[in-house]
Amino acid sequence: MIKVYRGNYVESQHEVHIAVVNTEGQLLYQYGNPERATFARSSMKPFQAVPLIETGAAAFFNYEPQELAISCASHSGEAYHRETVQNILKKINLDIDALQCGMHPPKNPEDYKALIRSGGELTPLFSNCSGKHSGMLATSVFMKEDHRVYREIESAEQQRILKVISELCETPIDQIGLSVDGCGVPVHRLPLNKTAYGYAQLAAGQSANSPEHSQALETLRDAMMKHPEMVGGYQRFDTDLMRMFPNKIVSKAGAEGVQCLGVVDRGIGIAIKCEDGNPRSLSAVTLKVLEDLGVTAPSGQDETYKKYREPAVKNMRGDSIGKIEVDLQLEKCF
Repeated sequence: MIKVYRGNYVESQHEVHIAVVNTEGQLLYQYGNPERATFARSSMKPFQAVPLIETGAAAFFNYEPQELAISCASHSGEAYHRETVQNILKKINLDIDALQCGMHPPKNPEDYKALIRSGGELTPLFSNCSGKHSGMLATSVFMKEDHRVYREIESAEQQRILKVISELCETPIDQIGLSVDGCGVPVHRLPLNKTAYGYAQLAAGQSANSPEHSQALETLRDAMMKHPEMVGGYQRFDTDLMRMFPNKIVSKAGAEGVQCLGVVDRGIGIAIKCEDGNPRSLSAVTLKVLEDLGVTAPSGQDETYKKYREPAVKNMRGDSIGKIEVDLQLEKCF
């Protein structure tokens, strides 16, 4: 149970579901319902980027590791994020209008203020999904397909992605629920433990049952860990988590209270879903799960670790007026 305190009083509570799975697909630990059917939302981005590698598009367009990382990202729209996506578009000879991800203000208010002061306008480059969309466009262009329909489920690109997710998460295509994500592309609904299984393989950089995907998994994992700033950005949990655990954790959050990650040296995948969709406790839950698994942060990370492990409840003045406590115990399944 997750308790949110205002002062000394419990004001709200959250319930979570957790699945911890190894590279053999075995459920190691659970909490709540590990089979809860869940749209993992942006946590699926590393798997959505697999065709970018496997079609040969990334090699053909000379993708750098940071460009691969942003293809798996929910970035904050900072200048270096926008420049990276713009460079991808230049490589594939498309302009910003080719991105069909919509747009929203950058996550950092100071970046938005700077844009307003400069007289600039929001563009799809600011979308936290522009890296993913540019990767889908690159694949479609390389395959000589109509890139204007790349986000439609019937398109060859989305069918490639659906096949990859089905294979890596060992879920038949007809059992994957489909809807539309916030950025307009298909989103996939799977049992939580199946998504965790996908992350176990991503963490290991190999797939025993689908070895044809191993190289892509390893390449994308390494790019994310090498350039965690591309996956999120300034003061973002995914970025800071991978920095706290260099070359040991690969991590990607999803909307509506989803957090997925993998422990590299143990080949363990973890998928977490907050039942009410509120993400405010996810960093504390994630670190509590890692602690229970015996994964502790290296020395020198105390301040950053504490910020995420014991998140403060703040008012509009920025005063800390409460706290979030995680009181759960993983259930061993073996």
